[in-house]
Amino acid sequence: MNTQPIIGISGCLTGSAVRFDGGHKRMGFVMDELAQWVTFKPVCPEMSIGLPVPRPALRLVQNSDAALRMRFSHAPHEDVTQKMADFTGAYLPQVSAFSGFIVCAKSPSCGMERVRLYDEKGNRGRKEGVGLFTGALLERYPWLPVEEDGRLHDPLLRENFVERVFALHELNTLKAHGLTRRALLDYHSRYKLQLLAHDQAGYREIGPFVASLHEWDDLDAFFVAYREKLMAILKKTASRKNHTNVLMHIQGYFREHLNSRQRGELRDVILHYRNGLLPILAPITLLKHYLAEYPDRYLLKQNYFAPYPDVLGLRLTVN
Repeated sequence: MNTQPIIGISGCLTGSAVRFDGGHKRMGFVMDELAQWVTFKPVCPEMSIGLPVPRPALRLVQNSDAALRMRFSHAPHEDVTQKMADFTGAYLPQVSAFSGFIVCAKSPSCGMERVRLYDEKGNRGRKEGVGLFTGALLERYPWLPVEEDGRLHDPLLRENFVERVFALHELNTLKAHGLTRRALLDYHSRYKLQLLAHDQAGYREIGPFVASLHEWDDLDAFFVAYREKLMAILKKTASRKNHTNVLMHIQGYFREHLNSRQRGELRDVILHYRNGLLPILAPITLLKHYLAEYPDRYLLKQNYFAPYPDVLGLRLTVN
């Protein structure tokens, strides 16, 4: 099992000159910061079906029966849909080992949303398509963290994506080492506060499901169901309100150890975060300080305090 999360990525986002115009869309955060913590597996679906660089632009054409076709803009009757489907079908099995995928926005092969559609006469339609490669990826792996380059400029979506990548990687690693009931329960226990920060209703729903683990004879089947539920909860971006509830909950563990001044300081930092005056890094840093001073077995195991490498600095910008 790879010690780092494996992330698939559209080749142009790594800086490779594989776009139709011979250019690239290198992402600074991805290649300069995230790359040292993950293993990237670049792919360019259009080059993989034998197209050159540069090449004529491709477009998605929606025919009369609503089916999507991939055709060249300069030669609308030259269809490469089947070639793309054949490549995608052969490529996707390896993605089962991946912990995430970053795709190129607006691309007829890789776009995740809002890809321009055309009709068979070449008329421009709405931006409501999904690239053929990414569409198949999302259908086959609905639990997989997938984002496109444009959306990753949003600090909240960036943090959420990276968090999900590392959560799935840990779950994949657990499975690779051999599933046991104890390992699954321990994993879920470590993620309780993290889930609560993302979706309180989802947190309450997944609890009874995990409690039913002893009723499952097939651990692999439980794993598949649990993975889908877990990743669906984490996909919902953590809100300031939910984070505040979690921080207040953690604060209660130190009530007996702190004097009135310290309790007031901690409360004020949490409230300043709730009111948007401080990033979430501030109350978490103070809580980690008190956790080092007054260790608690349950809190020390919580992934909430370090869901990904701190040096990525994602909690400096996310509220």
